[in-house]
Amino acid sequence: MNGILIDSSVLLDLLTNDKNWADWSENILEQYSQSNSLFINSMVYTEISIRFKTIEEVDETLTEMGIKVLEMPREALFLAGKVFLQYRKNKGNKTLPLPDFFIGAHALTSNFQLITRDNGKFTSYFPTLRLVTPGTN
Repeated sequence: MNGILIDSSVLLDLLTNDKNWADWSENILEQYSQSNSLFINSMVYTEISIRFKTIEEVDETLTEMGIKVLEMPREALFLAGKVFLQYRKNKGNKTLPLPDFFIGAHALTSNFQLITRDNGKFTSYFPTLRLVTPGTN
């Protein structure tokens, strides 16, 4: 069984019952859960946690969805820093690495595909990352 990393945009679609994207997100997770282990990392956990009152609620929801939380390997953290330097050289105005850099670096260094709807920075800064996006599955 392979692993696949899930971006927060996909989970937030489900948690907010987004009228435009909840169906796509639910279907894509169901499809990929048949042949992959579903993972998020601490950045995604942080981003989705704002929808909950307690840690227990977050953890229970993730368990019900069959999603496990992985720690980011040091290789991913290092790559996220290098990508952030490239972003700054490209005149990016943020002063700290963006969550997308950690998420993309984690997927790439772990040889995971990434399920996301927000592929802009992933495509720009991780051109070899295999993305699952609307229209590509």
